[in-house]
Amino acid sequence: MRAYSADLRERVLADADGGAGTRAVAAKYRVSESWVRRVKQVGRETGRTAPAAQRRGPTPGWVAHADAIRAAVAADPDAALAEYRERFALPLSRSALARALVALGLPRKKSRSGRPSRTART
Repeated sequence: MRAYSADLRERVLADADGGAGTRAVAAKYRVSESWVRRVKQVGRETGRTAPAAQRRGPTPGWVAHADAIRAAVAADPDAALAEYRERFALPLSRSALARALVALGLPRKKSRSGRPSRTART
């Protein structure tokens, strides 16, 4: 969910400073009363009206090896995850490698161009 705009926050604070109650301001702008109280509190304590920057988690470990992963997939697109790790000396777990392939938009499944199985339907 995206943060409310700085313009809306400034209008809410202006109405609240003008003497309107929390419930009236919330009804006017169709926001929750608790959000109006938080905006007023943050404005009072820090003077900040803009939304806070979104927090991000740590950078995934595979990012440093993105070029090597791309090269490994280009060299052998039909290899399994364990084969990528062994043959191309990728220092990643299988799950990290799988997440990297998804994030990089690289194919993971084996190709269907081989001959069909004679024992089972494919």
